[in-house]
Amino acid sequence: ARTRLQAQAFWEMVAFLLNGFIFIMIGLQLPGILRNLSHEPLSRLTTYGLLISATVVLVRVAWVFPATYLPRWLSPKLRARDPIPPWQHSVLIAWAGMRGVVSLAAAFALPLLLPNGERFPGRSYILFLTFCVILATLVFQGLTLPVLIRKLKIQDDGSVDREERDARLQANEAAVDFIEQKALEEHFPEEVMVRVRAEYCDRIEQLNVCCEETGNPGGVIATPIYQRLQRGALQVERRTIIALRDSQKISDDALRRIQRDLDLAEARLAGA
Repeated sequence: ARTRLQAQAFWEMVAFLLNGFIFIMIGLQLPGILRNLSHEPLSRLTTYGLLISATVVLVRVAWVFPATYLPRWLSPKLRARDPIPPWQHSVLIAWAGMRGVVSLAAAFALPLLLPNGERFPGRSYILFLTFCVILATLVFQGLTLPVLIRKLKIQDDGSVDREERDARLQANEAAVDFIEQKALEEHFPEEVMVRVRAEYCDRIEQLNVCCEETGNPGGVIATPIYQRLQRGALQVERRTIIALRDSQKISDDALRRIQRDLDLAEARLAGA
């Protein structure tokens, strides 16, 4: 478990650094590309960039709708297993086609020289147009995406939250069955069995209470109110243990152990 947590944090940091490095490369490469295209008027280059960007967006829109509806119209089995989504969802998917690292990596993969030693034809044009497409989709589509979601009145149906809640409920119930079985097979101290059983039973009770909360029809495990209250409680815990350390009632080692548990609890809350 500890290795998995560390690996997840490590790869998140690697992905963040690589994304940052790629866009730093854009800034470093763009002046040289513009120098190579200095013989072209800037207005023409801008027009080409806008036309290619618009083409990329329109091609995605034209592809998403047939790919979404045509297979379901032709296959009753697919339609029964995966019903036709509302048209608003298809519009959102069609608009959310931002380009980034993959497009840039494909453009940079073009060689500088051909096998005969000549410069690769049009490489600067391709890189410039790729930069334009990335800028247009990330900035224009990315900034207009929240507005589009509000205009289409798209809301989370809570299906993932329900799946997570059901999975957690089944996992905790299976753990309780395991504890009951171990209690019969082996002679563990009664107080240990009671404490472990009570922990899992409390989790099951909380999961069942989720669906009964007002304003939580999807059974979301951590509602915004729950998260705000829990974060406030965690902050109080932190201030308390720091005050205990400052008054020399606990050592730094004890402080770090408790802080680690609080950090894990807040991380779980952030991922809920």
